[in-house]
Amino acid sequence: MMTIRMFLKTMALFCFAAILAGCVGTVDGGKKMGNPMVTDKITSTYEAPVTMDIAFQAAKKVLATMGNLYGENTITLSLQGKVDTSTVYVKVDDAEGNVRVTTQVRTKGGGTNIPLASEIDKRIALQMTVDINEVVE
Repeated sequence: MMTIRMFLKTMALFCFAAILAGCVGTVDGGKKMGNPMVTDKITSTYEAPVTMDIAFQAAKKVLATMGNLYGENTITLSLQGKVDTSTVYVKVDDAEGNVRVTTQVRTKGGGTNIPLASEIDKRIALQMTVDINEVVE
């Protein structure tokens, strides 16, 4: 006969398994297996002279340099690529007149890699600075 304690342990185990086996929305509108309870994105906002085109081109260059760029949507301004074994998503959009760049990284097993997302975000910002300076000169 099952006791209340055994029943509660079983229910807790099933709830924990359900949380771990979730789906996560990606910045490009897709779905990927992973734990939805953890942070996996870094968002940066830039003012003029950064344009959405400059940010998108900078993100393309960074992903191609750091790994493999294999997905590009010029309508939604989103990119998908691989850096090491992690899948990287980058989306450029308008944020009340400013440019917002969101970088999301998911590992093979559905985990996150915030240090890599931060590094990619930083390199995109640096690439935008280089690109803007080339236009000015």
